[in-house]
This record gives sequence, structure tokens and C-alpha cells, in this order.
Amino acid sequence: MNDGLGNNRGKAQLVWGVTLAGISSLPFLILFSNAFRGISREKATGLAAVAGGLTEAYVTFGFILTLVLPIASIVLLARSLSGADGMRKVLSSLLIVCSSFILLFWGLGGWFFLVQMPRLVSGH
Repeated sequence: MNDGLGNNRGKAQLVWGVTLAGISSLPFLILFSNAFRGISREKATGLAAVAGGLTEAYVTFGFILTLVLPIASIVLLARSLSGADGMRKVLSSLLIVCSSFILLFWGLGGWFFLVQMPRLVSGH
């Protein structure tokens, strides 16, 4: 009887983990759709056209989607791995890697703008 309860808990954690991992990628989807729509509408080229879409996406969805949701999805997906079948393990592992990359890019971007940019600007 406990096996069925544990299996249902693992499935629920998988569903929540997949949902959180999917939600955390929404800013990127909106970014690309807005950027390409703006570029085609304004006949704009260059970094400024893409940067506008990036700023809009991150101001709209903010810090929570960038940091908290990937961490929550990694935790839930990692907890759903125990006692899972083959396909569920593959899906969980793939989404853990994707969420980890989101966190890695966020960390590298923060490091660059908070540590490297001041050094480049000041000339040290």
C-alpha cells in the first residue's frame, strides 16, 4: 500500500517539477517572440532591438522566474527520481539539466555585470 502512495507522490513531484521548469522558460519564449516581432515591425537591426525585448521580458516576469522557479523545479524533479521508471528518469534528468543551465546563465550574467563590467569601465 505504501508503494502506491510513494509512486503517486513521485508523479505529483514530477508534474510540479515539469510545470516549474516550463514556467521558468517563459521569459525566453516571450523575449524571442517580442524581439523578432519588434525587429520586423521596426525594420531594426543590431543589439538594441534584441536588448529591448530582453529588458521587457525580465522586467515583466522578474526575479522569481529567473531564480526561484528553477531551484524549486530542480528540487521537485530530483525528489521524483527515486523509484521512477526509465522514461520518468530521463525526463526528470533532462529538465534538471535545463534548469541548471538557466541558473548557470543567470549566475554568469550577474557575475559579468557586477564584477567584470566595473573592472572594464574603471580600467583596472
